[in-house]
Amino acid sequence: MGFEKKINIKRRTFLASLASVPILGSSLESREMARASQGKLLDHKSDPFRIGMIGYGKRGGELLTALNQTNLNVEVHGICEICEQRMEHGLAQAGSNARGFKNYLDLLGEEQIDAVIIATPDHWHASMAIEASRRGKHVYLEKCMTRTPDEARALRDVIKTSGVVFQLGHQGRQRDLNIKARDLIDKDTLGNITLIETTTNLNEPGDGWKSEWEDMAGSATIDWDLFQGPGIEKQAFSPERYFGWRNYWAYGTGMSGDLFSNEYDVVNSILDLGIPASAIATGGNYSHLEGREVPDVFQAAFEYPDRALTLLYSGTLASGVPRGTLIMGRDATLELGRLLSVWVDKQSIKYKSRIEAGIIDPAAPFVNYMKDPNRVDGISSATSRYYADRGLDFTYTEGRQVSTSALHLAEWLKCTRNGRETSCNIDRGFEEAITAHMATLSYREGRRVGWDPETETIV
Repeated sequence: MGFEKKINIKRRTFLASLASVPILGSSLESREMARASQGKLLDHKSDPFRIGMIGYGKRGGELLTALNQTNLNVEVHGICEICEQRMEHGLAQAGSNARGFKNYLDLLGEEQIDAVIIATPDHWHASMAIEASRRGKHVYLEKCMTRTPDEARALRDVIKTSGVVFQLGHQGRQRDLNIKARDLIDKDTLGNITLIETTTNLNEPGDGWKSEWEDMAGSATIDWDLFQGPGIEKQAFSPERYFGWRNYWAYGTGMSGDLFSNEYDVVNSILDLGIPASAIATGGNYSHLEGREVPDVFQAAFEYPDRALTLLYSGTLASGVPRGTLIMGRDATLELGRLLSVWVDKQSIKYKSRIEAGIIDPAAPFVNYMKDPNRVDGISSATSRYYADRGLDFTYTEGRQVSTSALHLAEWLKCTRNGRETSCNIDRGFEEAITAHMATLSYREGRRVGWDPETETIV
């Protein structure tokens, strides 16, 4: 509760803060729109997917590129952006069908738009996704799903009643190695799992965003008031805050929501962990001292007593040395990075006879899956290696390298035709958001926190 108080969005005032956004029509009218559009699917395979893009920064451009790689009948009908330069680039990439909008409500008011992709800073995720779903627009939302626990509950409830198809942007769920890891664990390859370690290592000079500040315009071409939005303590225009919004609690979710959420969702897709019973986090801002508020070194431990296991996360923004994920069982450990390996424990009971017979050597991988060794990838930085190691850029299917973002978008779009659930649906998104927020709250308040499933609150 202290976390929500610190960022000025308490549970009882959250909906009021949403109401301060100039939503077209009354709340009753919004509910009527949701009922009228409930279950609305694209009826014919010949009908194009008519997409609106809200937020055209780096990730927005990547998603538009991936959208074109889906090989589906897609038309981009709108780009919503508050920076004039980004708007120009977005419209050029989107094509002749697209119109430009500064206010997302105007884009959502376009009846011909069937679905929206939201790639804005975190503090706008809930408001935009809620209003889109109320208007019957299917929603693809980038992570972290929300900025606060209250927003996560509110968005979950609206999506559940709206009938729209929702996909959270954790494209790692499409990676071949992650799917193979789940298959191996389902076959009890590892034995009883008690400890999972997952990590993030990045090392970007200048905090990763300053290069963009030098080339982009300032307050004359950026609608700063619209960027800040409701419920946020107003600040004078700051390029550091606009381009480096992840560095500030008012707009982002820190390393927990921004980076750990990727690692958590991979583990959750493999093991169906859900929300932990408790979390405790530590860290600090040790290297990037240019005024950022969020830590650049962050660790968290999550307890799952019902599963008799602990999930550990360790992340740093001051080292590019690659580290992967370890899922440790009584009989074997699965290592997941650029390749997937399973190492049998020399004390394993399950594999004891095969170890003694020399069939299995604990000093060598028991299982080893890797990409095509003859393929050379142009990976030029530690950040690129990080994304490649986690399948956030591409995966392999039928011997071909395929964009995981394109696969994730395609899954979402196909579900708008058949009414099926996406792999990262609103329930998985709620688990991601609450788990990340638990770690953030623990760090900011310096205490261990727990999850009360009855009241759905962090305590």
